[in-house]
Amino acid sequence: MATDILVPTLGESVSSATVARWLKKAGEAVAVDEPLVELETDKVTVEVNAPAAGVIESISADEGAEVAPGAVLGVIGGAGAGAAPARPQPAPAAPAPAPAAAAQPKVEAPRVPAGPVAVPGAPVSGTHAPLPAAAKMMAENNVTAEQIGTGTAKDGRISKGDVLDFLARPAAAPAPAAKPAAPRAEEAGEERVKMTRLRITIARRLKEAQNTAAMLTTFNEVDMGAAMALRTEYRDVFEKKHGVRLGFMSFFVKACVAALKEFPAVNAEIDGDSIIYKHFVHMGIAVGGPNGLVVPVLRNADKMGFAEIEKTIGGFGKRVRDGQLKLEEMAGGSFTITNGGIYGSLMSTPILNPPQSGILGMHKIQERPMVVNGKVEVRPMMYLALSYDHRIVDGKEAVSFLVRVKESIEDPRRLMLDI
Repeated sequence: MATDILVPTLGESVSSATVARWLKKAGEAVAVDEPLVELETDKVTVEVNAPAAGVIESISADEGAEVAPGAVLGVIGGAGAGAAPARPQPAPAAPAPAPAAAAQPKVEAPRVPAGPVAVPGAPVSGTHAPLPAAAKMMAENNVTAEQIGTGTAKDGRISKGDVLDFLARPAAAPAPAAKPAAPRAEEAGEERVKMTRLRITIARRLKEAQNTAAMLTTFNEVDMGAAMALRTEYRDVFEKKHGVRLGFMSFFVKACVAALKEFPAVNAEIDGDSIIYKHFVHMGIAVGGPNGLVVPVLRNADKMGFAEIEKTIGGFGKRVRDGQLKLEEMAGGSFTITNGGIYGSLMSTPILNPPQSGILGMHKIQERPMVVNGKVEVRPMMYLALSYDHRIVDGKEAVSFLVRVKESIEDPRRLMLDI
């Protein structure tokens, strides 16, 4: 009995994936739950495991193909059935010939295509059929294949990225009538490497943030002395009790939670002509992985203690390094913290993570001479940066928010007393 290898549900806001790499070939035997193929989404790489034991009879979606949830990637047959057809037709119920007077062409039941679902309607001349996710987006935005032209997917098919690029163009700009210019030839010493789907998505979302949000950044600096002293005093007993090291990230998460409660616009988002205020804090924590930056989310961070925050962030880091982060762990963030200081950054301007309206940038702790009570002292200082969407957050709110974060870090007792 044949078993289809299907594209799994990909998670919130992920409507398609690219076949990155087949781990097995047609004709190879596989065991139940053995990894067969890797799919690359806009956020993470997903492994598809064998739904049954047997032999891979056929592969329907080649590497590089864009597929939608539920699409058939291939077929697994019973052991030893490597040469069997992918879709055996059922035998006719009645073998008797039809009467001559009623002779009509034989009508077969429609068959579901083995690859990506076909787009309704024939493609216009000179173009290729859009991929499923692209077709859905085109229908929602009243865009035709003729407007977009030849796509960048395999065989010139239109991908979701092609549609997004088209929609991002200025309204007055005409659609290109000809194929895009061929990529330039590499010079000696150059190497051309195709961007991963994750890197393409990062590039698109960062540019989208710049194009759609009225993004501004305000800066401040924080004296880390009190937080460092508290961490040093309780580091050993904290680790012994909770089984996790006490880091600075939990201090900043708690400080941001307190500030977001006071300035809810920084935790809100714009939806059309409305503002959606959130009575919870889903804190995104930017984590650098082998394939780029991802932002897993601390759900209900406003209800977490220091130990739970540190454990959850530590688990995120491990799963990112091992490539095991789940799509649902990156969905629904309302505010983000990014720490360029772990790479040595002294100051930077973080870019918003749409549709969020605020992101806090932490940086390297640097000893600097500071005037304290009329005397010059060497203090461990950190620059903080808050980028915000000025369409929803006023300058006064943004500056006040960052001051509250600074005050909480410089006097951690405020966090304990919720003041």
